Amino acid sequence: MTIALVGAGTIVVLGAIVIGLVWAFGRGSVETAPTPAPSASSEPSAPPATRPTASTVDCTGEAVTVRTSAELQSALDEAAAGSLIMLASGTYPGNFDLTASGTEQAPIRLCGPVDAVLDGGRVDDGYVLHLDGVSYWQLAGFSIRNGQKGLMADATTNTLVEALTITEIGDEAVHFRADSTDNVIAGNVISDTGKRRAKFGEGIYIGSAESNWCDITACDPDRSDRNVIRDNTISATTAESIDVKEGTTGGIVENNSFDGSALEEDDADSWVDIKGNEWIIRGNVGVNSPVDGFQTHEILDGWGARNVFSSNTADVNGSGFGYAVTDDLDNVVECSNSASGAGEGVSNIDCSAGSS
Repeated sequence: MTIALVGAGTIVVLGAIVIGLVWAFGRGSVETAPTPAPSASSEPSAPPATRPTASTVDCTGEAVTVRTSAELQSALDEAAAGSLIMLASGTYPGNFDLTASGTEQAPIRLCGPVDAVLDGGRVDDGYVLHLDGVSYWQLAGFSIRNGQKGLMADATTNTLVEALTITEIGDEAVHFRADSTDNVIAGNVISDTGKRRAKFGEGIYIGSAESNWCDITACDPDRSDRNVIRDNTISATTAESIDVKEGTTGGIVENNSFDGSALEEDDADSWVDIKGNEWIIRGNVGVNSPVDGFQTHEILDGWGARNVFSSNTADVNGSGFGYAVTDDLDNVVECSNSASGAGEGVSNIDCSAGSS
């Protein structure tokens, strides 16, 4: 039987949020109050699909077409605002670095078909694709496999990662850290992570753990803020599908699909783990988690607060809750969420009426 949240409570008011390829976002404010217990609703969801969505990136126009690893790295090194690099079908062995930047009016585009594969060659070393201090890139269509990390972004801003296929990764598939802000990760298919070490096998990872701040951000919080994670299909990860770290603020996780069948409970017990503040988590669908569907955590005082969950569907089939949040930090589980197969029930807090 599926259980859904219903009830009425204090209205949650979210600021208007504009999401587009200009990557401009607004922040919401949250108020919450307890409401009545949940009751029954819709049927469990199906497992996620396995194909990336079509890219919205314009990959037409004058381009540098590459066919070898050497040609690819040369094109990346020589890229400038407005450049278009096209990957021909084939395998590109090696690790690749992006260090040039585009502009808002003229982003740099790296495009290719799904059978253009960047292959790091081993799951215990290296970043297959490293965005290092760059802005205004658009990456679309191709595949990444066989690296310790799939796509690593350090100090990266205003960049779109869309419709990639990322698989067979030693640790996490996609990681944006070191004050990477205002990026969009959309429509990708991510699977088969944690091949080196299960506890590091996240699908998408935002920010850095507080224990790493002195290595990553000179001991300051890693403010990888206002990133948007939407329309991704994530499965066969040994750690969380999406892990959002303390220090991050104002991002969005929406319309993603998760299958947690490969989660290892000692290393991960939910699809989504939010440790930042003021994140919006909405419209996601998950199946199969050993414990909870969605979680928040207070790792440091003041973090893991004012996050809002709405219109998510959690077919947990696990021992915990659909939504397990820290209840004294103004986190909100709206009554539009639903859950089934959750051993402890829908949520550890009463639901709240939404803004619509």
